[in-house]
Amino acid sequence: MKRILITGGAGFIGSHLCTRLLEDGNDVICLDNFFTGSKNNVLSHIGNPRFELVRHDVIFPYHAEVDEIYNLACPASPVHYQHNAIKTIKTSVMGAINMLGLAKRLNVKILQASTSEVYGDPAIHPQPESYWGNVNPIGIRSCYDEGKRCAETLFMDYYRQNRVKIKIVRIFNTYGPNMHPCDGRVVSNFIVQALSNKEITLYGGGDQTRSFQYVSDLVEGLIKMMATDDSVTGPVNIGSPNEFTIKELAQKIVRLTNSSSKFVFKALPMDDPKQRQPDIRYARELLNWDISIELEEGLKKTIDYFRNLDDNHNGY
Repeated sequence: MKRILITGGAGFIGSHLCTRLLEDGNDVICLDNFFTGSKNNVLSHIGNPRFELVRHDVIFPYHAEVDEIYNLACPASPVHYQHNAIKTIKTSVMGAINMLGLAKRLNVKILQASTSEVYGDPAIHPQPESYWGNVNPIGIRSCYDEGKRCAETLFMDYYRQNRVKIKIVRIFNTYGPNMHPCDGRVVSNFIVQALSNKEITLYGGGDQTRSFQYVSDLVEGLIKMMATDDSVTGPVNIGSPNEFTIKELAQKIVRLTNSSSKFVFKALPMDDPKQRQPDIRYARELLNWDISIELEEGLKKTIDYFRNLDDNHNGY
């Protein structure tokens, strides 16, 4: 049994990680400022003596005695991270500094939830970890992209200078239950629109591509990365190697929801990547990790979640 700190633990991914680590017999401290996270995501754990929910912003230092740290705190959808761009980059940079300082003091492993956005609008396809990226440092997405890139720099410098036991995972598009219905990401957007038989908004021609992994596969990858030897720092891509156009995703969701929704097309937002697909050879070799849930199966589970939200009015 370990005592594990998860920043952003009430968010979409963090809440699933809390559940899995508790099921494995660990004590979990869930740290969240509830900007995008929700108490509803971890409500089932309230009252569990091995679970502790703390309202805290990682911009400020936090002190606890723990065995491992997962640093997931940061709004991750364009709607949320662009809402307060300065706060977003402060969360990535100052949050990393504060959590790395805690890991240094305790001499424990710390995992950084980085992102495929560090690759920007990639000139290499698929994207290997060795690719440095093609990122606009002054665009509307830069608060997130460059914040996460700077956090990776901090992690590597704490490793090189202070020998902190770091792990860096670059997370590609992830979906599943506990997604915020208004977070602006394509899977949640399309499902919410399709269930309401509203027009489904596609940007550009809908021919830009993404690779979608179900959240339980991601959680497995995070835990496997944390369990690696101290010499393994990453970064490691964790994502689905199966690529779909955004239009194909929308068509699947319309079919699975039996929706009458029609497509409408709008201009592509600034710096929106045209392709996104991970090279996961490193994850396969190093972690013995791969996806186990294909897109259609995962979409059915996610659609059921959003249907229940609508029926019970118990969401956000």
